[in-house]
Amino acid sequence: MNGDVRKIRLLMELRKQGVSDTGVLSAMERVPRELFVPEAFQDQAYENIALPIGAGQTISQPQIVAEMTAALELAPRQKVLEVGTGSGYQAAVLSHLCRRLYTIERHRTLAEEAEQRFAELRLGNIVVQVGDGGEGWPVQAPFDRIIVTAQAEMLPETLLSQLREDGVMILPIVEKGRGQKVVRLRRTAAGVERETLMDARFVPLLNGLPSQAESN
Repeated sequence: MNGDVRKIRLLMELRKQGVSDTGVLSAMERVPRELFVPEAFQDQAYENIALPIGAGQTISQPQIVAEMTAALELAPRQKVLEVGTGSGYQAAVLSHLCRRLYTIERHRTLAEEAEQRFAELRLGNIVVQVGDGGEGWPVQAPFDRIIVTAQAEMLPETLLSQLREDGVMILPIVEKGRGQKVVRLRRTAAGVERETLMDARFVPLLNGLPSQAESN
């Protein structure tokens, strides 16, 4: 089965699973997921599953990518921050839906590989930085939207401070007694509104840059 057929089958599955945002589905159709998947897993590139990408990280399940992207409620002129570039797949999808995307990755190797993929796909509105995602990107703040693709233990106040009023942040977080959930935070003049969206299973959001042992 060739890639186009498998991609169409995946998109049909996502629709059946309740993903109805046509803009998000169109963006995912434009991004070749096989480019972001290690060679050993090419035959699973369009399965609705997460896959390992190295450095202890994964490329997220397409359904989670679709649902988190839709939950951001993106508009074409918005500036977005992504914490956790990983393979770059989520960033590539987002890039078709916003004006400019700033993405931060702890692991230099992953960041450089993602940059190469963005160049190959001619995605010129993505800026990549190697750094501590928990610190955000202060010089580019405020952001209209922030998406965190690693699980936090508590609300990341530093990132929230970089979110524009009326802005939206999506992130996985541990809720007491309920396990890991994806939540949507909306910053208003009165404070922060919080909404629990779905179950999640992400690697932890870690502080600082990786050690040599962690990188191997």
